[in-house]
Amino acid sequence: MLSNHIYIINFHKYYNMQKYDNNLGAKPFLKWAGGKSQLLTVIEDKFPNEIKKNKKINKYFEVFVGGGALYFDLMNNYDVKESYIYDINQELILTYKVIKNNPKELIELLFDLQEKYVPLNQEDRKKYFLNIRTKFNEDLKDFDFENYNDSHIIRASYVIFMNKTCFNGLFRLNKKGEFNVPHGRYKNPLICDDKNIKAVSKQLKHTKIINGNYYESEDLIDENSLVYLDPPYRPLSKKSSFTTYAGFEFTDKHQIELANFYKRISNNGAKAILSNSDPKNEDANDNFFDDLYKDFNINRVKAKRSINSNGKKRGAINEILVTNYN
Repeated sequence: MLSNHIYIINFHKYYNMQKYDNNLGAKPFLKWAGGKSQLLTVIEDKFPNEIKKNKKINKYFEVFVGGGALYFDLMNNYDVKESYIYDINQELILTYKVIKNNPKELIELLFDLQEKYVPLNQEDRKKYFLNIRTKFNEDLKDFDFENYNDSHIIRASYVIFMNKTCFNGLFRLNKKGEFNVPHGRYKNPLICDDKNIKAVSKQLKHTKIINGNYYESEDLIDENSLVYLDPPYRPLSKKSSFTTYAGFEFTDKHQIELANFYKRISNNGAKAILSNSDPKNEDANDNFFDDLYKDFNINRVKAKRSINSNGKKRGAINEILVTNYN
């Protein structure tokens, strides 16, 4: 009981020291494969002129939210009247909802995980990580994602903990929905980023968070909407495929369905921006996206690829940005 008492005192001392700064902008709380932090300036430069000039957005939709880099940047810097974020990854959306609704309780759990994990040697850290991962995967069998309760807060703490301590900061689920990324090696990982969780929670207060497929947003999207689509990228080669973070493959068939969705919301008057890989990096004759989006503007921009087994291939390559307006 004494050790628990000391922990509670230490936590509240820590929590109270980390006062929320109203000027602190929220940022992604997870490391995310394909995150858009490096491309924010480029993407926003492609915004409609009226939005860039007035810094106002009536309705904003991010329908593959992932780490949410663009969402957070817009909410920090633009006047957004309505905002909607979607993702089919139920673990990810659960974590967004927990940060929105229970930031203090989540911080308490993350602080405890950090206090227990960081002082360990590398071998014991690995054992601790694997124990958390095993529990996370075992709990999946009977976990109730629909009815929000305290177990959601615990699960969200595991999501963040594993993301901060696993190999390369990946979030990958197998076809059973189990987290299968191995342990990573970090000297002093920041598991409990108290200030940012508070900032994210504040930013999410008026955002609608939906666990669902991108096309479920269609009925809400209209001529007053700005829509950003950042789907799982089409792999440049079979070896580079990383399209299973939500436990299923996003194939060329799905890319075609997404292009049809893009056309429909464009016909409804929405302003839409879509990111994807550029197959011409590997094959100059591969016109897959050029054909799919031939009726729209296709911009090729440079981006650094950070996930590759070969470190020499983590340099800048082209990605595409598709816009449906001049």
